[in-house]
Amino acid sequence: MSIAPAVNAWFVANGRDLPWRRDGFTAWGTLVSEFMLQQTPVARVIPRLEDWLARWPTPADLAAVPSGEAVRAWDRLGYPRRALNLHAAAIAITERHGGVVPHDVDELLALPGIGDYTSRAIAAFAYGHRHPVVDTNVRRVMARAIDGQGEPAPPSKRDLAAMEAILPEDPVEARITNAGVMELGAIVCTARSPRCDACPIADQCAWRSAGYPEFCGVKKAAQKKFEGSDRQVRGLIMAELRASDVPVTLAELEPVSADAAQFSRALAGLLRDGLVVGSPEDGYDLPS
Repeated sequence: MSIAPAVNAWFVANGRDLPWRRDGFTAWGTLVSEFMLQQTPVARVIPRLEDWLARWPTPADLAAVPSGEAVRAWDRLGYPRRALNLHAAAIAITERHGGVVPHDVDELLALPGIGDYTSRAIAAFAYGHRHPVVDTNVRRVMARAIDGQGEPAPPSKRDLAAMEAILPEDPVEARITNAGVMELGAIVCTARSPRCDACPIADQCAWRSAGYPEFCGVKKAAQKKFEGSDRQVRGLIMAELRASDVPVTLAELEPVSADAAQFSRALAGLLRDGLVVGSPEDGYDLPS
């Protein structure tokens, strides 16, 4: 028995009211939201997304400004290279597609910063095409409900085929299933404290039926601590540059870290990634 009917009915009644789920939300807005939601909680994304779309309501609007403006507006969303990729995608959409976000998965995959998940999410949620959309939350629900595993195995192309198998043939219903399974994993079938009493497919869940066995497969590596990491120092350097309208000298930047070697490593990485430009002689700034 497919889990789609129960998931769809639950989602229609219980899905959160999020900007990208509302009628009339643009394909560009969907693309921007998907970039922002990569490794960033929904609550932090919503106000930044609203500000971003008010300032740059179309790809052409963003493409017309320097990439440094995108990095500055990204503020504290984290992983600022996403801002550079989003700016590059806006340029590509403007130049190659007449300013219209493409609906074809292959054309979306050709844009900077877009992979399997994001391309299919845009095609499915913005344009209503029938494609399997698989993120971490979806993989967890599928692992538990279908495979009887407490955790998903490392990502693979098989994930798309597994999600494809449960999608209804009707594109409208398939779109709801994609969103519903994702939502179920986000707020009910969570990683640490699944709320099986509130789950619409509890009676169909293979993991529950098996008595919640311990996961014995390969687990993904634990994420490194942020506090004291190179990533934290990179963020501190970026914060200094976002706060300044003129190049910041090396002497002004160095106090962000007491570890000189770590500071040098972080700054070199930012320069290499194109997130920072400049030199010790001229000072450092966001790209223009």
